[in-house]
Amino acid sequence: MPNMSLKKVPMPEQDPNVRNKNFDEVALGYTEEMAIEEAKRCLNCKHKPCVSGCPVNVQIPEFISLISQGKFEEAYDKILETNSLPAVCGRVCPQETQCEQKCVRGIKGEPVAIGRLERFAADWAIKNSKRTYEKVPGNGKKVAIIGSGPAGLACAGDLVKLGYEVTIFEAFHLAGGVLVYGIPEFRLPKSLVQKEIDVLLKLGVKIRTNMVIGKVLTIDELFEEGFDAVFIGSGAGLPSFMNIPGENLNGVYSANEFLTRINLMKAYKEDAETPIMRGKAIAVVGGGNVAMDAARCAKRLGAETVYIIYRRSEAEMPARLEEIHHAKEEGIIFKILTNPTRILGDDKGWVKGIECVEMELGEPDASGRRRPIPKEGSEHVIDVDTVIIAIGTSPNPLIRNTTPDLATNKWGCIVADEQTGQTSKEGVFAGGDAVTGAATVILAMGAGKKAAKAIDEYIKSKK
Repeated sequence: MPNMSLKKVPMPEQDPNVRNKNFDEVALGYTEEMAIEEAKRCLNCKHKPCVSGCPVNVQIPEFISLISQGKFEEAYDKILETNSLPAVCGRVCPQETQCEQKCVRGIKGEPVAIGRLERFAADWAIKNSKRTYEKVPGNGKKVAIIGSGPAGLACAGDLVKLGYEVTIFEAFHLAGGVLVYGIPEFRLPKSLVQKEIDVLLKLGVKIRTNMVIGKVLTIDELFEEGFDAVFIGSGAGLPSFMNIPGENLNGVYSANEFLTRINLMKAYKEDAETPIMRGKAIAVVGGGNVAMDAARCAKRLGAETVYIIYRRSEAEMPARLEEIHHAKEEGIIFKILTNPTRILGDDKGWVKGIECVEMELGEPDASGRRRPIPKEGSEHVIDVDTVIIAIGTSPNPLIRNTTPDLATNKWGCIVADEQTGQTSKEGVFAGGDAVTGAATVILAMGAGKKAAKAIDEYIKSKK
């Protein structure tokens, strides 16, 4: 019998006043009984509207039906047909604006908890499955992938299954890209990321770390080494700043540095080799998921007061509703319709405050959001000792500066065909944040999968 409840089965979570002092995962996951109960809310619609909202076309009704029957491993296998990182996607995808937004059950109640069920299937398989992975016979062709983030991993997963010899070149010492340096442990445990990468390794993908393409090797040199095609999935790791006075003071971080020190270098541990400032009063400037991550990390590092400073209203915040909700529960203070104008320092060059002005919303700008306008006479100072800037990122210029025939746009993003990832340079494809600017994990994976299909067609056409 279908479960016609209008509400999702609640997700068990750590208590907010406990979790804001540790880096353990906030959401604890469904039990088998909870997963089956939630899966029975799915109506198994004939036209599958939810699938149209998934950038990697996971066969959602099919895997949910398998969960409802208690066939958990089969459900995981069904997801793996199109998604090589289900444990990741079940945790960090914005399902509320993708698959769940299309769910028929959402018309008169809450949509089916597709993300929670995907996470359950992946977690169950990681814990219980005894499967082995066999390499596909090689076809004698080689593909280089730059970057081991979501786009690169998705592209590698599809290509290795087609028989290609795939080598990923990663700039950091650990594979995973933004999954390991950007997203905090309490949202995405790094052990799970490694387990999903391990599956790719078992299938035959090779990963070379500490390889900064554009420094160690150029793209042209990759072709000289015998690669038949190159996929650029290097992300958007260059932080943006506001260009206001005081950004060079001690105690001002980009969100990239702050989160990388914490997530990749484990600076939250007492014996960490890479230290980080543990401020008492911290301002995070921005309103996206990165800003929420930085603020929630700051709280866990022991900050007494953490502010989110955002120049528009809460309705315009680009962060996921779940992340905003969790941040508020954990004691983060939201200063909306507020914009920094200057960071103040003491006589030793350390942050002592941030000067702000109140904003009001005017006419819509090019993005469709109402333009924030400063209120006269509303200047005020918020006392803080640390400021974290989380207003966006752009692609690192190394690759474009060492590949003159690779077209880029005015924002420094690589120009690539939306459907194939083909760039202006023959044999070079690109996708993910390196092309779009900072976006979501699942959109990057979708781009990686499209590029893998196009690379296969390109190499076959050269025979």
